Amino acid sequence: MKIEEQIKAYIGSQPAAKADDMVSLHQTILALMPAAKLWFLDGKNEDGKIVSNPNIGYGQQTLHYADGTTKPFYQIGLSANTAGISVYIMGLKDKDYLTQTFGKTIGKASVTSYCIKFKKRADIDMEVLAAAINYGIASTS
Repeated sequence: MKIEEQIKAYIGSQPAAKADDMVSLHQTILALMPAAKLWFLDGKNEDGKIVSNPNIGYGQQTLHYADGTTKPFYQIGLSANTAGISVYIMGLKDKDYLTQTFGKTIGKASVTSYCIKFKKRADIDMEVLAAAINYGIASTS
């Protein structure tokens, strides 16, 4: 199955309201990153065991680990979870930037060093989310 088909199936497997929000967020991210590589991670490890929620990824960067190894990975991620939706901004060096810069103005969301989690799209300010995503893109390009 192609990545676009996996993404469509994943979004379609969500409850209707969450699926609608995810379609809107997917379109917003694609508009911000029109040439981005798409990823779909099904949440399973190499043994087929579920280790995380499935993720849609956008863009590409190289992650550098403390042991000197590297790994290609996405810049921005989108995932459904039991409490709502998460947007991941991967690879940021300043672990406080998202919280300090966007935490108070994004709306009803939990903001950590790399994750913005909210119940539904209507709970957040989409312009602030777009600014956070654009910051992540610029920081990891």
